[in-house]
Amino acid sequence: MSQTHLSEQELIRREKLVKLQEAGVDPYPAPLYPVSHFSTGIKEGYTEETKEQFATVCVAGRIMSINDKGKVFFIKIQDSKGIIQLYVKRDDLCAGEDKSFWDIVIKHGLDLGDIIGATGYAFITKTGETSIHTQTLTLLTKSLKPLPVIKRDEEGNVFDAVTDPEFRYRQRYVDLIINPDVKNTFVKRTQLINTIREFLNAQGALEVDTPVLQAIPGGAAARPFSTHHNALDVPFYLRIANELYLKRLIVGGFDWVYEFSRNFRNEGMDRTHNPEFTVLEWYTAYKDYFWMMETTEQLFEKIALALHGTTDVPLGDKIINFKAPFRRISIHDAIRENTGFDVSDMDEAGLREVCKKLQIDVPGNIGKGKLIDELFSASSEHTFIQPAFVIDYPVEMSPLTKKHRSKAGLVERFELMINGKEIANAYTELNDPIDQRERFEEQSKLMERGDVEAMFIDHDFLRALEYGMPPTSGIGIGIDRLCMLMTNQSSIQDVLFFPQMRPEKLD
Repeated sequence: MSQTHLSEQELIRREKLVKLQEAGVDPYPAPLYPVSHFSTGIKEGYTEETKEQFATVCVAGRIMSINDKGKVFFIKIQDSKGIIQLYVKRDDLCAGEDKSFWDIVIKHGLDLGDIIGATGYAFITKTGETSIHTQTLTLLTKSLKPLPVIKRDEEGNVFDAVTDPEFRYRQRYVDLIINPDVKNTFVKRTQLINTIREFLNAQGALEVDTPVLQAIPGGAAARPFSTHHNALDVPFYLRIANELYLKRLIVGGFDWVYEFSRNFRNEGMDRTHNPEFTVLEWYTAYKDYFWMMETTEQLFEKIALALHGTTDVPLGDKIINFKAPFRRISIHDAIRENTGFDVSDMDEAGLREVCKKLQIDVPGNIGKGKLIDELFSASSEHTFIQPAFVIDYPVEMSPLTKKHRSKAGLVERFELMINGKEIANAYTELNDPIDQRERFEEQSKLMERGDVEAMFIDHDFLRALEYGMPPTSGIGIGIDRLCMLMTNQSSIQDVLFFPQMRPEKLD
């Protein structure tokens, strides 16, 4: 970046940088800095009775405020846990006649955003604030770009946080610094994932890794991102799902496998969709979708308790209750409840007529399954606020699902709906290789009609099924959407560190 593109503050900071270097101060030192304590540990643990434990502390963090009182500076630094105040006195740092360090570094060298380290002892100021009486101070990183101006109260709470999404999502690193709640959201996201791992591992499930680059993008009805494998000179695709690989492992003799899968779908973006997203999928041999519903209920209840200490989780102006059991209702009954139309025995023409009557615009190249999906999405999906399993889908909607054991034309499938959105999708898995081949062929016909989301035929997966896959139940859970629910966020971009955006136009 040329000097002409720098703001006045950026130019001043660079001038300070040069002066520090000329004075022999390294603004980016290499040696390890021996941090011994964090802000919260000191503030929560320090009392008159425990002060000996904090007689020697070493902390480091980013400068969030500087209060210049002449020969005394009050500097608040933010570490990974919170904010703590440094009491910095000139005659403590520079006990002799030479006060140059004070003048060069403390008085004229520091800016908001700089990262510093300090040693000293904890104490409580006259105003009652737990602080560190600083005995040494080290500049660890000079910040050349000023942070956005925000206001904090005496407790350090932000009350005019930066809210511009363009800035926050593009410069997430700054967002994390200036908006403390943002960091907490991502801490909870990791806590959520760890809770799931603990739940599954405790029951003997095995975490695995499967290919992200796939010759055939299988396991879901979605439009893939395509690329080219130069060494093999063939087209490859970023995975849209990992389902077919996990099922291959069930064929291979594993009873329960799971994977946190980063998936990619070349589709639209909105508050609940990002082209790159995370899904948890697991497959368990000798189980069915009834068992899967019960297990899913237990997992979601455990997550709510782990993150909130209760099964009642706030979400906007609602309270979502994750106490098991959840409601169960068939997709046909859901549509009938919300539209008055019984579509259970309708053919494609009848479904198109219902869509017309309900003023639901549908493409001309989709089949019966997609029409029912469109009907449900438009009329019913948004009505499921509390957790509910929508079950027993038409066979045309579910090419990888086992036919219902007692209801003709349906499959053993459920979608878990919460707050008007699908959070999980699960089946009693289809393990009949002949039936599976026929369903793939039906998908191929839809592809010929122009359905860009129709499934590819995966001949190797069919071969695997021919060796025999035991009865199996599988599920996919949208981790990003689940995280939105559990952290009270209304946009998927708020639970992704770095959501996709248009490339930035730089001068």
